[in-house]
Amino acid sequence: MKPTEELNILITGATSGLGRLVAEHLAAQGATLLLHGRDPLKGEQLLAALRQQTGNDSLSYCNADLSSLDEVRRLAREVGSAHRQLDILINNAGLGAGPDPKARELSADGYELRLAINYLAPFLLSILLLPQLRNAAEKGGESRIVNVASVAQQELDFDNVMLEQQYDGIRAYAQSKLALIMHTFDLAEDLDGSGVTANALHPASLMDTRMVREWFGTPRTTVEEGAEVVEYLALDKDLAGVTGQYFDQKRQTRAREQAYDREARERLRDLTERWVGLK
Repeated sequence: MKPTEELNILITGATSGLGRLVAEHLAAQGATLLLHGRDPLKGEQLLAALRQQTGNDSLSYCNADLSSLDEVRRLAREVGSAHRQLDILINNAGLGAGPDPKARELSADGYELRLAINYLAPFLLSILLLPQLRNAAEKGGESRIVNVASVAQQELDFDNVMLEQQYDGIRAYAQSKLALIMHTFDLAEDLDGSGVTANALHPASLMDTRMVREWFGTPRTTVEEGAEVVEYLALDKDLAGVTGQYFDQKRQTRAREQAYDREARERLRDLTERWVGLK
């Protein structure tokens, strides 16, 4: 891995919470950052704050609503046109169970909203940015995809993937995170030998974020703890070549068993490629 000040890094969901703190830390280390959010005003405020705090002018903002696959494609085009190489992609943006976990919501494309934002968006964005990630690996020896998942995982019921029956927001969140881990494992196999690694992580339990306060009221850990884990997977030299793994904080461990079921992963991948328009 190149020195941090030579890295091009894209962070989704960078305007608040975990993503913002990771952005602050990496900006202070001199990285070239592409910061994603879905509120242009927050994006402008973020850039101004980070430039003032860190003196780093190698920062840019990309606006996109990840509940829309067209917006995901536009984001990928923007990043690809501005940067031929991408050293690190941090898929951090996510949506929790919501203030009313019984209220089923749909994305712009008609998919269950949590599955769309937490899984379909990073799936498609990662695939579309592979040329930039491969270019960086060829030049610098390695590039990394870091998927922010969760210890909250739920097996997918392929007869009810969109949860049209018996909807529950917590289940929707948990199955979307397991789907992201399953994709991470597939991606790592596909990219074996390319210099591009892919890993998933649980940053910390019940961090002090809006999502946690909305669900549980009282956080148990700090955002700083979670940011340290994300940065560990993104930058640590000891993880060179480590790929296709799930981390609970900094500990390599196992996800739910469905993630290791090749037939289930193939079934999910086939469905996903149809949903996002790759088939």
